[in-house]
Amino acid sequence: MPYLIRVVLPIPLQSLAKTGREVAVRVEGTASLDTVLDTLETSYPMLRGTIRDQVTKQRRPFMRFFACGEDLSQEPTSNPLPEMVASGEEPLRIVGAMAGG
Repeated sequence: MPYLIRVVLPIPLQSLAKTGREVAVRVEGTASLDTVLDTLETSYPMLRGTIRDQVTKQRRPFMRFFACGEDLSQEPTSNPLPEMVASGEEPLRIVGAMAGG
């Protein structure tokens, strides 16, 4: 079953991909971070390597993933996304974290 997932991007990635704040990607199979990021990187090749490492597929240190008010950054990326995200009611948010005091 295809899912239309809404993804909110941080401003630097919006500029790089030449998009607005929110994009929609259609994923096949399970709606997970893996499938969403694979589709996002296929649709916007300029984002490859910015959100996760191209070889290991590991999240970049200062990138975080949020859905339905929960931080999914440390969860296995193969886990299904919350139903509200899979249904398109809520977006998946990719956030560039800040460090320092």
